[in-house]
Amino acid sequence: MPLVSIAMYVTSQPLADATAELWSFLRRTLSQAGLEDLPETLDQSIPYDEAWLRPDLLLSQTCGYPYVKNLRGKVRLVATPVYDHPGCDGPSMCSFIIARKDSPLRSLEDLRGTTAAINSPDSNSGSNLFRAAVAPFARNGRFFGRIIETGSHGGSIAAVAEGRADSAAIDCVTYANIRRFDASHIEGVRIVAETPKGPGLPFITSGDTSDERVLLLRRALDAAIREPSLAATRATLGLVDFAVPSEADYEPLLSLAGDAPPLRAGAD
Repeated sequence: MPLVSIAMYVTSQPLADATAELWSFLRRTLSQAGLEDLPETLDQSIPYDEAWLRPDLLLSQTCGYPYVKNLRGKVRLVATPVYDHPGCDGPSMCSFIIARKDSPLRSLEDLRGTTAAINSPDSNSGSNLFRAAVAPFARNGRFFGRIIETGSHGGSIAAVAEGRADSAAIDCVTYANIRRFDASHIEGVRIVAETPKGPGLPFITSGDTSDERVLLLRRALDAAIREPSLAATRATLGLVDFAVPSEADYEPLLSLAGDAPPLRAGAD
């Protein structure tokens, strides 16, 4: 049975339920197109990033920077969701750079020498776009005084709110989801700036997936956008369309990383 793991935006129960409903529709659509032995439910037994290179992967969602840095040539890009949240522009998106509400920090340049929180060094939204935003203000390849790694956007928000870090970059889709479903988590922070935009989180399948199956997946995703009974599901997810970018469309994410000062946990 093929693996289906869609776990990038499921931290709140309404999002998890809507994602499960999306897969249920995709499963029916793919079954009607002739695909057999599809899982009834999304896999929740393995970490999301371990699904990406599984040879039995049918569908998953990855981060743009790991995709362009490590996964290209090993997986196939299916489509990139288009969300209607603030900070999104078609299949592209930014991150919001946050500080505590009572912080004196008001601009990107004010962050010089302070402590930044990142969810992961390989995160596009939490690290790569963050680097790109502060790169113009770096001196001798340095900008922040210290970096801490939190493991998640929620952890980075908590680190800023609790004073363990002065700033963090939060994926604008994640920020919108928290604002709608877990608003208390962002009560202690405010947005200081936006990062540059880059292509969003692509849906992928295994590298040996046939052209025919990739086309079936794309048609199923397109049908999910047009299906009237999924209107509430799409609204919960903030999902308005799917785009089909090329691998080259993700290439600028590598350039952003190359032009910006490094962000490493524990940097001094």
